[in-house]
Amino acid sequence: MSDSTSKTWFITGASTGFGEALATYALEQGDRVAATFRKDGQASEFSGHGSGRALGVVCDVTEEQQVKAAIEAAIAHFGYLDVVVNNAGYGSMGSIEEVSAEEVRRQFDVNVFGPLHVLRAVLPHLRSRRAGHILNITSIGGLRAFPGVGIYNGSKFALEGIGESLSLQLAPLGIRVTNVEPSGFRTKWAGESATFTEPEIDDYQATVGENMRAIQGYSGRQPGDPVRAAKAMFELVRMENPPLHLPLGVAAVRGARDKVATLARELEQYAHIGEAADFPAGE
Repeated sequence: MSDSTSKTWFITGASTGFGEALATYALEQGDRVAATFRKDGQASEFSGHGSGRALGVVCDVTEEQQVKAAIEAAIAHFGYLDVVVNNAGYGSMGSIEEVSAEEVRRQFDVNVFGPLHVLRAVLPHLRSRRAGHILNITSIGGLRAFPGVGIYNGSKFALEGIGESLSLQLAPLGIRVTNVEPSGFRTKWAGESATFTEPEIDDYQATVGENMRAIQGYSGRQPGDPVRAAKAMFELVRMENPPLHLPLGVAAVRGARDKVATLARELEQYAHIGEAADFPAGE
Protein backbone atom coordinates (compact mmCIF):
# COMPACT_ATOMS: atom_id res chain seq x y z
CA MET A 1 0.00 0.00 0.00
CA SER A 2 1.39 3.36 -1.02
CA ASP A 3 -0.82 5.54 1.23
CA SER A 4 -0.76 4.92 4.95
CA THR A 5 -2.39 8.22 5.96
CA SER A 6 -5.89 8.33 7.39
CA LYS A 7 -8.85 8.80 5.07
CA THR A 8 -12.32 10.24 5.36
CA TRP A 9 -15.17 8.02 4.21
CA PHE A 10 -18.81 8.52 3.27
CA ILE A 11 -20.69 5.20 3.40
CA THR A 12 -24.36 4.67 2.63
CA GLY A 13 -26.46 1.99 4.27
CA ALA A 14 -24.36 1.46 7.39
CA SER A 15 -26.98 -0.03 9.68
CA THR A 16 -26.22 -3.62 8.63
CA GLY A 17 -24.06 -5.77 6.37
CA PHE A 18 -21.11 -4.44 4.44
CA GLY A 19 -21.85 -0.85 5.39
CA GLU A 20 -21.81 -1.60 9.10
CA ALA A 21 -18.69 -3.78 8.84
CA LEU A 22 -16.79 -1.25 6.72
CA ALA A 23 -17.73 1.76 8.85
CA THR A 24 -16.69 -0.09 12.01
CA TYR A 25 -13.43 -1.38 10.55
CA ALA A 26 -12.40 2.01 9.13
CA LEU A 27 -12.99 3.66 12.49
CA GLU A 28 -11.01 0.95 14.28
CA GLN A 29 -8.09 1.63 11.93
CA GLY A 30 -8.11 5.35 12.73
CA ASP A 31 -9.99 6.71 9.71
CA ARG A 32 -12.89 9.16 9.85
CA VAL A 33 -16.32 8.00 8.74
CA ALA A 34 -19.60 9.65 7.83
CA ALA A 35 -22.27 6.98 7.47
CA THR A 36 -25.95 7.04 6.58
CA PHE A 37 -28.76 5.39 8.49
CA ARG A 38 -32.54 5.25 8.17
CA LYS A 39 -33.25 5.98 11.85
CA ASP A 40 -32.25 8.85 14.15
CA GLY A 41 -31.24 6.52 16.97
CA GLN A 42 -28.84 4.59 14.75
CA ALA A 43 -27.22 7.78 13.47
CA SER A 44 -26.84 9.23 16.97
CA GLU A 45 -25.34 6.01 18.31
CA PHE A 46 -22.80 5.89 15.50
CA SER A 47 -21.80 9.52 16.07
CA GLY A 48 -20.82 8.57 19.61
CA HIS A 49 -18.05 6.25 18.37
CA GLY A 50 -14.50 6.96 17.31
CA SER A 51 -13.75 9.94 19.58
CA GLY A 52 -15.12 12.48 17.15
CA ARG A 53 -14.13 10.57 14.02
CA ALA A 54 -17.66 9.27 13.39
CA LEU A 55 -20.67 11.10 12.00
CA GLY A 56 -24.02 9.40 11.59
CA VAL A 57 -26.57 11.07 9.34
CA VAL A 58 -30.15 10.10 8.60
CA CYS A 59 -30.66 9.56 4.89
CA ASP A 60 -32.90 7.61 2.55
CA VAL A 61 -30.86 7.27 -0.65
CA THR A 62 -34.01 7.36 -2.76
CA GLU A 63 -34.64 10.94 -1.58
CA GLU A 64 -32.29 13.19 -3.53
CA GLN A 65 -32.53 16.16 -1.19
CA GLN A 66 -31.72 13.98 1.81
CA VAL A 67 -28.66 12.67 -0.02
CA LYS A 68 -27.47 16.19 -0.81
CA ALA A 69 -27.96 17.23 2.80
CA ALA A 70 -26.04 14.19 4.05
CA ILE A 71 -23.08 14.88 1.74
CA GLU A 72 -23.06 18.54 2.75
CA ALA A 73 -23.17 17.61 6.44
CA ALA A 74 -20.25 15.20 6.04
CA ILE A 75 -18.11 17.78 4.22
CA ALA A 76 -19.01 20.49 6.72
CA HIS A 77 -18.10 18.21 9.62
CA PHE A 78 -14.85 16.74 8.31
CA GLY A 79 -13.77 19.32 5.72
CA TYR A 80 -13.41 16.88 2.83
CA LEU A 81 -14.11 13.34 1.67
CA ASP A 82 -11.61 10.82 0.29
CA VAL A 83 -13.73 7.71 -0.22
CA VAL A 84 -17.39 7.46 -1.20
CA VAL A 85 -19.07 4.06 -0.88
CA ASN A 86 -22.36 3.36 -2.64
CA ASN A 87 -23.39 0.48 -0.44
CA ALA A 88 -27.11 0.92 0.30
CA GLY A 89 -29.15 -1.63 -1.59
CA TYR A 90 -31.21 -4.78 -1.33
CA GLY A 91 -32.16 -7.86 -3.33
CA SER A 92 -35.52 -8.41 -5.00
CA MET A 93 -36.17 -12.04 -5.85
CA GLY A 94 -38.75 -13.62 -8.10
CA SER A 95 -39.35 -14.44 -11.74
CA ILE A 96 -39.09 -11.53 -14.16
CA GLU A 97 -42.63 -12.30 -15.30
CA GLU A 98 -44.10 -12.19 -11.80
CA VAL A 99 -42.31 -9.39 -9.92
CA SER A 100 -44.68 -6.41 -9.86
CA ALA A 101 -43.92 -3.18 -11.69
CA GLU A 102 -44.03 -1.38 -8.34
CA GLU A 103 -41.36 -3.67 -6.90
CA VAL A 104 -39.17 -3.30 -10.00
CA ARG A 105 -39.29 0.49 -9.64
CA ARG A 106 -38.41 0.24 -5.95
CA GLN A 107 -35.47 -2.05 -6.73
CA PHE A 108 -34.08 0.43 -9.25
CA ASP A 109 -34.86 3.42 -7.01
CA VAL A 110 -32.67 1.98 -4.26
CA ASN A 111 -29.98 0.16 -6.24
CA VAL A 112 -29.53 2.52 -9.20
CA PHE A 113 -31.07 5.93 -8.60
CA GLY A 114 -29.81 5.97 -5.00
CA PRO A 115 -26.16 5.68 -6.05
CA LEU A 116 -26.79 8.24 -8.81
CA HIS A 117 -28.09 10.70 -6.21
CA VAL A 118 -24.90 10.17 -4.21
CA LEU A 119 -22.67 10.60 -7.24
CA ARG A 120 -24.35 13.81 -8.39
CA ALA A 121 -24.10 15.26 -4.89
CA VAL A 122 -20.46 14.36 -4.24
CA LEU A 123 -18.76 14.71 -7.63
CA PRO A 124 -18.47 18.52 -7.54
CA HIS A 125 -16.54 18.15 -4.28
CA LEU A 126 -14.26 15.38 -5.57
CA ARG A 127 -13.63 17.26 -8.83
CA SER A 128 -12.65 20.39 -6.91
CA ARG A 129 -10.07 18.35 -5.00
CA ARG A 130 -8.90 16.38 -8.07
CA ALA A 131 -8.85 13.34 -5.80
CA GLY A 132 -11.04 10.63 -4.38
CA HIS A 133 -12.09 7.01 -4.74
CA ILE A 134 -15.64 5.83 -5.39
CA LEU A 135 -16.60 2.27 -4.45
CA ASN A 136 -19.81 0.91 -5.93
CA ILE A 137 -20.91 -2.20 -4.07
CA THR A 138 -22.47 -4.12 -6.92
CA SER A 139 -22.47 -7.93 -6.83
CA ILE A 140 -21.28 -10.95 -8.72
CA GLY A 141 -24.90 -10.64 -9.83
CA GLY A 142 -23.81 -7.50 -11.65
CA LEU A 143 -21.49 -9.55 -13.84
CA ARG A 144 -23.49 -12.72 -14.40
CA ALA A 145 -27.16 -13.56 -14.07
CA PHE A 146 -29.01 -16.23 -12.11
CA PRO A 147 -32.61 -17.47 -12.25
CA GLY A 148 -34.87 -15.84 -9.70
CA VAL A 149 -32.90 -12.63 -9.28
CA GLY A 150 -33.35 -11.10 -12.73
CA ILE A 151 -34.62 -7.74 -11.46
CA TYR A 152 -31.76 -7.53 -8.96
CA ASN A 153 -29.35 -8.57 -11.74
CA GLY A 154 -30.70 -5.76 -13.90
CA SER A 155 -30.13 -3.15 -11.19
CA LYS A 156 -26.60 -4.32 -10.49
CA PHE A 157 -25.71 -4.64 -14.18
CA ALA A 158 -26.83 -1.00 -14.47
CA LEU A 159 -24.60 0.09 -11.59
CA GLU A 160 -21.69 -1.83 -13.13
CA GLY A 161 -22.10 0.11 -16.38
CA ILE A 162 -22.38 3.42 -14.57
CA GLY A 163 -19.19 2.65 -12.66
CA GLU A 164 -17.25 1.61 -15.75
CA SER A 165 -18.23 4.74 -17.67
CA LEU A 166 -17.59 6.92 -14.65
CA SER A 167 -14.07 5.54 -14.28
CA LEU A 168 -13.24 6.75 -17.81
CA GLN A 169 -14.93 10.07 -17.18
CA LEU A 170 -13.03 10.71 -13.94
CA ALA A 171 -9.61 9.18 -14.61
CA PRO A 172 -8.14 12.41 -16.08
CA LEU A 173 -9.20 14.19 -12.88
CA GLY A 174 -7.37 11.82 -10.56
CA ILE A 175 -10.56 10.24 -9.20
CA ARG A 176 -10.73 6.45 -9.09
CA VAL A 177 -13.71 4.12 -9.34
CA THR A 178 -13.95 0.47 -8.29
CA ASN A 179 -16.96 -1.81 -8.68
CA VAL A 180 -16.83 -4.21 -5.74
CA GLU A 181 -18.59 -7.48 -6.60
CA PRO A 182 -19.32 -9.73 -3.60
CA SER A 183 -20.69 -13.26 -3.71
CA GLY A 184 -22.51 -14.75 -0.70
CA PHE A 185 -21.59 -13.08 2.60
CA ARG A 186 -23.13 -13.43 6.05
CA THR A 187 -25.25 -10.31 5.88
CA LYS A 188 -29.04 -9.92 5.89
CA TRP A 189 -29.13 -9.70 2.07
CA ALA A 190 -30.67 -13.17 1.62
CA GLY A 191 -32.86 -12.85 4.69
CA GLU A 192 -34.81 -9.98 6.18
CA SER A 193 -33.33 -7.34 3.86
CA ALA A 194 -34.63 -9.06 0.73
CA THR A 195 -38.06 -9.12 -0.86
CA PHE A 196 -39.46 -12.36 -2.25
CA THR A 197 -42.08 -12.81 -4.94
CA GLU A 198 -42.78 -16.52 -4.74
CA PRO A 199 -43.22 -18.07 -8.20
CA GLU A 200 -46.73 -19.30 -8.88
CA ILE A 201 -46.08 -20.36 -12.46
CA ASP A 202 -45.24 -24.06 -12.60
CA ASP A 203 -42.84 -23.59 -15.51
CA TYR A 204 -40.50 -21.65 -13.23
CA GLN A 205 -40.38 -23.94 -10.22
CA ALA A 206 -37.27 -25.81 -11.42
CA THR A 207 -35.35 -22.61 -12.13
CA VAL A 208 -36.61 -19.59 -10.22
CA GLY A 209 -38.15 -21.55 -7.37
CA GLU A 210 -35.15 -23.82 -6.86
CA ASN A 211 -32.65 -20.96 -6.83
CA MET A 212 -34.77 -18.84 -4.51
CA ARG A 213 -35.06 -21.71 -2.06
CA ALA A 214 -31.31 -22.26 -2.21
CA ILE A 215 -30.64 -18.58 -1.51
CA GLN A 216 -33.02 -18.54 1.43
CA GLY A 217 -31.65 -21.83 2.69
CA TYR A 218 -28.07 -20.64 3.00
CA SER A 219 -28.87 -17.31 4.64
CA GLY A 220 -26.62 -17.06 7.68
CA ARG A 221 -24.34 -19.81 6.39
CA GLN A 222 -22.71 -18.01 3.45
CA PRO A 223 -18.92 -18.43 3.24
CA GLY A 224 -18.17 -14.72 2.97
CA ASP A 225 -16.99 -12.82 6.07
CA PRO A 226 -18.11 -9.15 6.09
CA VAL A 227 -15.18 -8.14 8.31
CA ARG A 228 -12.65 -9.61 5.89
CA ALA A 229 -14.51 -7.86 3.07
CA ALA A 230 -14.19 -4.59 4.97
CA LYS A 231 -10.45 -5.17 5.38
CA ALA A 232 -10.13 -5.80 1.64
CA MET A 233 -11.92 -2.54 0.81
CA PHE A 234 -9.87 -0.64 3.39
CA GLU A 235 -6.70 -1.86 1.67
CA LEU A 236 -8.18 -1.26 -1.78
CA VAL A 237 -8.47 2.50 -1.31
CA ARG A 238 -4.82 2.66 -0.30
CA MET A 239 -3.56 1.02 -3.48
CA GLU A 240 -1.62 3.17 -5.92
CA ASN A 241 -3.35 1.53 -8.89
CA PRO A 242 -6.64 0.04 -7.70
CA PRO A 243 -8.65 -2.21 -10.02
CA LEU A 244 -11.87 -1.20 -11.71
CA HIS A 245 -13.40 -4.56 -10.72
CA LEU A 246 -12.91 -6.40 -7.43
CA PRO A 247 -14.84 -9.67 -7.03
CA LEU A 248 -15.02 -10.51 -3.31
CA GLY A 249 -15.27 -14.12 -2.19
CA VAL A 250 -14.24 -17.42 -3.75
CA ALA A 251 -17.59 -17.79 -5.52
CA ALA A 252 -17.36 -14.25 -6.91
CA VAL A 253 -13.89 -14.84 -8.34
CA ARG A 254 -15.03 -18.14 -9.82
CA GLY A 255 -18.19 -16.54 -11.21
CA ALA A 256 -16.25 -13.72 -12.83
CA ARG A 257 -13.84 -16.18 -14.44
CA ASP A 258 -16.77 -18.26 -15.72
CA LYS A 259 -18.41 -15.19 -17.23
CA VAL A 260 -15.21 -14.14 -19.02
CA ALA A 261 -14.60 -17.67 -20.32
CA THR A 262 -18.19 -18.10 -21.55
CA LEU A 263 -18.15 -14.72 -23.27
CA ALA A 264 -14.83 -15.50 -24.94
CA ARG A 265 -16.13 -18.85 -26.23
CA GLU A 266 -19.29 -17.29 -27.64
CA LEU A 267 -17.32 -14.45 -29.20
CA GLU A 268 -15.02 -16.80 -31.05
CA GLN A 269 -17.85 -19.10 -32.15
CA TYR A 270 -20.14 -16.37 -33.50
CA ALA A 271 -17.80 -13.50 -34.34
CA HIS A 272 -18.18 -14.16 -38.06
CA ILE A 273 -21.89 -13.41 -37.84
CA GLY A 274 -21.40 -10.18 -35.97
CA GLU A 275 -18.55 -8.98 -38.16
CA ALA A 276 -20.56 -9.62 -41.32
CA ALA A 277 -23.09 -6.98 -40.28
CA ASP A 278 -20.75 -4.09 -41.23
CA PHE A 279 -20.50 -2.59 -44.71
CA PRO A 280 -17.69 -4.33 -46.62
CA ALA A 281 -14.36 -2.52 -46.42
CA GLY A 282 -14.24 0.45 -48.75
CA GLU A 283 -17.99 0.98 -49.03
